[in-house]
Amino acid sequence: MFDNLTERLSQTLKHITGQAKLTEDNVKDALRDVRMALLEADVALPVVKEFIGKVKERAIGQEVTRSLSPGQVFIKIVQQELVSIMGDANEALNLSAQPPAVVMMAGLQGAGKTTSVGKLARFLKERHKKSVMVVSVDVYRPAAIKQLETLANEVGVNFFPSQSNQKPLDIAQAAIQHAKIQHYDVVLLDTAGRLHVDEAMMEEVKQLHAAVKPIETLFVVDAMTGQDAANTAKAFNDVLPLTGVILTKTDGDARGGAALSVRYITGKPIKFLGVGEKTEALSPFHPDRVASRILGMGDVLSLIEEAEQKMDRSKAEKLASKLKKGKGFDLEDFRDQLQQMSNMGGMAGLMTKLPGMGQLTQNADMGAAEKNMKQMEAIINSMTPKERRNPDLINGPRKRRIAVGSGTQVQDVNRLLKQHKQMQKMMKQISGKGGLAKMMRGMKNMLPPGMGGGMPRL
Repeated sequence: MFDNLTERLSQTLKHITGQAKLTEDNVKDALRDVRMALLEADVALPVVKEFIGKVKERAIGQEVTRSLSPGQVFIKIVQQELVSIMGDANEALNLSAQPPAVVMMAGLQGAGKTTSVGKLARFLKERHKKSVMVVSVDVYRPAAIKQLETLANEVGVNFFPSQSNQKPLDIAQAAIQHAKIQHYDVVLLDTAGRLHVDEAMMEEVKQLHAAVKPIETLFVVDAMTGQDAANTAKAFNDVLPLTGVILTKTDGDARGGAALSVRYITGKPIKFLGVGEKTEALSPFHPDRVASRILGMGDVLSLIEEAEQKMDRSKAEKLASKLKKGKGFDLEDFRDQLQQMSNMGGMAGLMTKLPGMGQLTQNADMGAAEKNMKQMEAIINSMTPKERRNPDLINGPRKRRIAVGSGTQVQDVNRLLKQHKQMQKMMKQISGKGGLAKMMRGMKNMLPPGMGGGMPRL
């Protein structure tokens, strides 16, 4: 998300550097470009006007401090106003109710509502250690009930059965009563999707809301609809008291207009972003982190959190212990690192969260980089355990066998072995004094092909 906006803003902000003072004249051109970038990103016009007005008011006349260039001052102002437009800080779910806390999910048909229920159930179970029950009151689309049951089984939460011949209110009340008896912490209530905000369906969901009194009412909306997402959420909020928004399909939205418009237009916070199809692809929405990513500053905090959740701690500790004892970094260790990177969203997901790397990913062939990582793993998998532990054994005939087994060429195997030697050398530096600094200096040469580094192309 935000790829196009990040690229445009990066170009714009470069033009304002080198000025002794931020004046109306030298800010005007930059603001015009920022305005166009936001409009092209499908940000709602009232949001653009408010944002540009505040940035202009703060930027004009600010003297350059000793430690910051004018460009840095301007970028800081832009970042702070982006954060302000999106809601200042993350607003977590409010689950402080007499159990079970009822969370109602609503939205238009096709927005990814049922999938979001499954993702949120997994999030609450794994991150907050809550016992979760899910129930569908979508009696108009029987497939929705089966879909939710499948998702519940996948993420390991309880599913309360319902039938298309039942009334939504009866289903909801029975589910909540069952959750009370079984002492569940949270009930996620999946309501029927609607093609548009029609009176009959809205009346049904209003009655349902009045009866079950959910502590959270979340509106699920497709980010790829741009500013229409904000307008739809506002129309829904006019008849139902929403507490927040889940923005789905953000991984396919290169513009980001919805994320920048929803809070301002509706007054309701974005609480989560859907960042992929898998059930773990749900992220809490942090305006400050998103603003940093828009401006190409990375998102290290999210990267750390992701690493803590998805990296295999036992393997990491085993590798650290191995390096500390002076044992080599073998090809099995190399394969583990590739797999860990894949679990964290691959090279693209990793690089966009690193400061200064956002522009690099835009200029790089990320598809080729991801393909190369898979190719490397295939080559290592074609080796015997003995060869992976001791790469020096791999002679000419072994290389030919490995190449055939992995569907690659002998020169590809040679390149992988060379890359492993580089990685092995880097790992030795990490385990020694001042290792991290040495490693960072060598990182550029270890970037995959297409990423601007010196690593040879497979």
